[in-house]
Amino acid sequence: MAFFPANATYPSILGEMYSAAFTAPAFNWLCSPACTELETIVLDWLCNLLHLPESYLSTSATGGGGVIQGSASEAIVTVMIAAREKFIKEYKGQVVPSRDSRTASEEQEEDEVWRLRTRLIALGSEMSHSSTEKAAKIAGVKYQSISVNAADEFALTGRGLKEALLDLTRSGWEPFYLTVTLGTTSTCAVDQFQEIAELKKEYPSLWIHVDAAYAGAVLLLDEYQVLTEGLEAFDSFNFNMHKWLLTNFDASCLFLPRREPLISALSITPSYLQNKYSTSGLVTDYRDWQIPLGRRFRALKIWFVLRSYGVNGLKRHVTRHIELGERFAGWVQEEGKDLFELVAKPRFALTVLRVKIRDEVTTELPGSVSVRGQGRTETKINEGVASDEVHTVFVAKDDDEGTAETDMLSQANAVTKEVYEAINAAGEIFLTGTMIKNVYAIRIVSANEQTDEAHLRKAFEILVKTTKDTLRTLKKQQNGI
Repeated sequence: MAFFPANATYPSILGEMYSAAFTAPAFNWLCSPACTELETIVLDWLCNLLHLPESYLSTSATGGGGVIQGSASEAIVTVMIAAREKFIKEYKGQVVPSRDSRTASEEQEEDEVWRLRTRLIALGSEMSHSSTEKAAKIAGVKYQSISVNAADEFALTGRGLKEALLDLTRSGWEPFYLTVTLGTTSTCAVDQFQEIAELKKEYPSLWIHVDAAYAGAVLLLDEYQVLTEGLEAFDSFNFNMHKWLLTNFDASCLFLPRREPLISALSITPSYLQNKYSTSGLVTDYRDWQIPLGRRFRALKIWFVLRSYGVNGLKRHVTRHIELGERFAGWVQEEGKDLFELVAKPRFALTVLRVKIRDEVTTELPGSVSVRGQGRTETKINEGVASDEVHTVFVAKDDDEGTAETDMLSQANAVTKEVYEAINAAGEIFLTGTMIKNVYAIRIVSANEQTDEAHLRKAFEILVKTTKDTLRTLKKQQNGI
């Protein structure tokens, strides 16, 4: 319940065993044609199952396709390098004189490109996974996070992105890459894809990557298809089969509407890799879609899982966990209303809460979230979630230094952290803590394969008992008992 799931199932284990037995190097089509062809097939299946844009298919007119990476972090650094090289190539074509120009030498051109590299900056929201910042370090570029707020449910908006882009360009920076997220780690927030897609028309050179590592699995379900709107404008999309969809690590699926920028950035063909099949352009060499040369037969375990569970089986699997998460959030809101409050709207089988120190006045509407942000209570209608439940969420304002509210927040943070540490120290269940803006919170994930209502009920009872014990102890300490 602490982390997003990392499942292993019998079909995926069998697929992994067969893959190990084959020991296919798989770096190009010539040495592992079956491995290459099956990877293309299963990724096209997944593209259709997730209702991704047709441009992400290997058969698309735009030259799209998918490739299996080791992890979402690996996918991010891979596409960031492609984005960097694409941006530099476009810059050279627009600004730097061509090599055969009489007014510029090759050396001058190279100097200009290196000056550009020092101004490149990659972006993500402050809720983006740390893998984007790490990828920027590897790619040798600056990284900056964009602030989000509770009123927007911690999602990156088009408005917030545009403000950041304008500030950066005025300061001489060249934004070339952005990670947007479908299901952030701390709260499972979903960035405003449609707003950002509209803004991309003004910044066509900005590579936008969708990190849907965990929550991308919900796109299997019809009620979440609204979340795919805007994806056709983006440059890459990644989700992990090895998180929610019953496949053991590693099976991270990366899709692109245009493969050429990635291949152009990563393709190096020494004489010992040259062959007539690759030269013909009629086959796929996945070594050009990734950072390493060699690769494993990871498509096999995905094929085993898809053929074993089927589309409906995977849908039932995801739906059950979402329902369990909503049930847990309901217990928090009803039975635990005097002890806890939600820090973010329950979403995708994740509940995020803190210990309540005092009652908060909130406005409640069916199908809405009451959000305290910037020192006031705001109401924002749920988007992309089929639910009529009421969720009360507390987040303190950002500019309350030295006020009574700050003291109350500090106390709530301390108590919440103490409850979290006490639960984990007891060893009966394991949870994770997180900081959201200035609020310390506890995360409970109900998406593990073997989790059922009894497990969640036991976790809730432990949470309630530990919280009551902690508050009782603190009260005694305050009263000098």
